Amino acid sequence: MIRCGGWRGTRRAHRTTGTDVDPEFDELKREFLAEADEKVREIQAKLDGDRGPQSLERLVYLAHQLKGSGGSYGFQRISTDAEELEKAVELLHSGGPDERVEERIQQHAVNLRAEVDRRMRELATPAR
Repeated sequence: MIRCGGWRGTRRAHRTTGTDVDPEFDELKREFLAEADEKVREIQAKLDGDRGPQSLERLVYLAHQLKGSGGSYGFQRISTDAEELEKAVELLHSGGPDERVEERIQQHAVNLRAEVDRRMRELATPAR
């Protein structure tokens, strides 16, 4: 175990395979991923259901939320896929001419599901 000092006091971190792990930050990441899991489930349900204007607006909102908070927690792939999903849904919502927009939307939703699941498994595995 190493100690990281700072003007706010001492914080403990565990040394694992060359990286420092902050157990408190890992707990925040787990909470974020639980919320992200719920958002991705809602995204998938919206994609399988009604595609009215309110549903599309909700999809944009959910993707926007994942985009911002994913990057804040260091989950760049979640942030990137959410950003691309947001753009694609906005294009669909505006009636844009992109004929592959539906394929892009579905692919980014699949990518989000896979990345959230992968990250949840990683954080569920105890550090050695």
